[in-house]
Amino acid sequence: MALTQVALDSLDFDATVALAEKVAANVDILEIGTPCIKHNGIKLLETLRAKFPNNLILVDLKTMDAGEYEAEPFYKAGADICTVLGASGIATIKGVIAAAKKYGKEVQVDMINVDDKASLAKEAVAAGAQIIGVHTGLDAQAAGHTPFEDLAAIAALDTGAKISVAGGVKAATTQQVKDAGAAIIVAGAAIYGAADPAAAAKEITDIAH
Repeated sequence: MALTQVALDSLDFDATVALAEKVAANVDILEIGTPCIKHNGIKLLETLRAKFPNNLILVDLKTMDAGEYEAEPFYKAGADICTVLGASGIATIKGVIAAAKKYGKEVQVDMINVDDKASLAKEAVAAGAQIIGVHTGLDAQAAGHTPFEDLAAIAALDTGAKISVAGGVKAATTQQVKDAGAAIIVAGAAIYGAADPAAAAKEITDIAH
């Protein structure tokens, strides 16, 4: 079984809450996307935490520096998972891990634009990171890239950490992503761009579970 995560990427506070209300029952993890959290701040996290006690909430901080200092307020406000960029280096990653440990929460290391993903994944997991994020960013997707090659390489390491996969995942590719070793399957546009986001979310979750 894989968990499903919906990326809430709108900058609009009310639209983000409205989308979450439509899809929360049909996904496991609500992700506050990076542009969304930057624009709306911690108040959005607090609002979603109060409204959706049964969902995990991931805050996609993509921390690049000052790991513990940046992440701690978000864990304190109810985030279950915060992300740190693998490209930030192990000292910053360890800072976010330290903040997570204070609250009994998890850390996801985002491998976007990391050259030696295998080495960093092993180092991050040894330091206490629970999730490795195989992330093909929007700009890379536009250039024709997919996450499958990176997913296979990280899965082959068998670190024991969960692998999260994001980057153009939709219902038609969910089974492939799951079979390739993903424990968390992230969908964004496939859900929020659908005519019926709740139905789209349910379709992906039914395959993932």
